[in-house]
Amino acid sequence: MRPKVVVIIPALNEEASIGKVIEDIPRRSVDQVVVVDNGSTDRTAHIARKLGVTVVRETEKGYGSACLAGIRYITRKYWDGSTIVVFLDGDHSDHPEEIGRLLGPLTKYSYDIVVGTRTGEGVERDAMGAHVRLGNLLICKMLSIVLRKRLTDLGPFRAMRLKTLKALDMQERTYGWTVEMTVKAVHKGLRVKDVPVSYRKRIGRAKISGGLRSGARAVITMMRAGMRYHLRA
Repeated sequence: MRPKVVVIIPALNEEASIGKVIEDIPRRSVDQVVVVDNGSTDRTAHIARKLGVTVVRETEKGYGSACLAGIRYITRKYWDGSTIVVFLDGDHSDHPEEIGRLLGPLTKYSYDIVVGTRTGEGVERDAMGAHVRLGNLLICKMLSIVLRKRLTDLGPFRAMRLKTLKALDMQERTYGWTVEMTVKAVHKGLRVKDVPVSYRKRIGRAKISGGLRSGARAVITMMRAGMRYHLRA
């Protein structure tokens, strides 16, 4: 019997894309979809509900805050730690139909965390701006040196079992969410697998990497988070 699979989608004003994301999720492989509405002022939550998925509201802004709200909901509903949790962005940049690529290493080879890495041929040319690629590269290089482990990407499309999430005791409420997870996973000796995934230009305005200034702020925030959690560990 396969473990339950729950998809968590943090979303903020994604009415133009959330429907496409939900419809692209392979329902044969997924038991439940949870959209965490992070204070949207548009029809994001309405569209999600209309498509029959669970909507959880989180008023505290921040990517990490939305992810934590989704985890709290999952923890209350699924006590079984073997449940697999998949994180997926709501702007249609990820390819939900590739969820199977992330589930395989978890179920067949006992990896603890599987990260969709946006470094392969499936990444559209204009999907990531030059400043986004550079920022991601800088953070990965810094963490690779500090943690003594080669990292290729800090992408949001990732999967792990609920018991792994509980063991990580995630705290970050902003952009540093994936950095915190990576640092803690390495320090705990967890088996992390990078899997190439496709990536396309998002629908709508970017929340973090829309321009040089906002992108730079995100990079600084993530670097600080990485060092903070590394020193704590």
